[in-house]
Amino acid sequence: MVEKKTISVMIPCYNEEDNVRAIYEAVKGQLLSLPYDYEILFIDNKSQDRTREIIREICAGDERVKAIFNVKNFGQFNSPYYAMLQTTGDCTITMCADFQDPPELIPDFVAAWEEGYKIVIGRKTKSKENPFVYWLRGRYYKLIKKMSSTDQIEQFTGFGLYDKSFVQTLRELKDPTPFIRGIVAELGPERREIEYEQPQRRAGKTHNNWYSLYDAAMLSFTSYTKAGLRVATFFGFIIAGISFLIGLFYLFAKLLFWNSFTAGYAPMMIAVFFMGGVQLAFLGFLGEYVMSINARVMNRPLVVEEERINFPPCD
Repeated sequence: MVEKKTISVMIPCYNEEDNVRAIYEAVKGQLLSLPYDYEILFIDNKSQDRTREIIREICAGDERVKAIFNVKNFGQFNSPYYAMLQTTGDCTITMCADFQDPPELIPDFVAAWEEGYKIVIGRKTKSKENPFVYWLRGRYYKLIKKMSSTDQIEQFTGFGLYDKSFVQTLRELKDPTPFIRGIVAELGPERREIEYEQPQRRAGKTHNNWYSLYDAAMLSFTSYTKAGLRVATFFGFIIAGISFLIGLFYLFAKLLFWNSFTAGYAPMMIAVFFMGGVQLAFLGFLGEYVMSINARVMNRPLVVEEERINFPPCD
């Protein structure tokens, strides 16, 4: 008798008490319609509401639901990446708990996987989120795609299906600052992209803010582009050249029009403040690269677990 394959679904959570039971029911309903065994893995990033209590109740009623509770919030990238590595299925589907990743796409992902694709991703073509934020994301994706030497995927959040062979590749990376969107584009095999319109968040409040968006942007810039440092280098040469020409101009002006030529201090002050601002900006950008290098050198664990539920004793 041929053993049935298993589909793992990984769902990261942070303060999702209004969504976690509903997403479990929705995902389970989709999985029961497929001829596979399944496991659902929740990883909670130190929620401050009733999310953990509800996950415990779900795990108590369904042994195919597993849970990992982190000792603290380890960020929007480390926690879901770590949970992917703990799945045991023949493929792993990752999705958010807020229903902005539609569970209805699970059968489509699995169908493409059955066709032989090792990676099947969802790519947004429209979104019911804030129009300005969606537009801004689009500009960011296009910018990073142009600046990166590695292919980048536009409007991709990580929502998708990953074959166990690719999950094993992720395990072997041992990357302490993982950026799954870039890793899929850089190291993933041929993929299938399924387009969808991103719905609004079902309930609760989004935990993404301008700082978290900036953090994501800087992680992708420092991981997959050299453009920032090269722009600083080229800009430095250009400014140095312009400064040299201006210096020559003032020198000849003083020599030829010694008594009549006066420029005052305004040009000097403008130049000083301008260059000071440019230097601070590029020092900050350089600091982002240094922090990225520092995190990789320290090689700290992705997360520290507080508790596991419904895992075999040997895990």
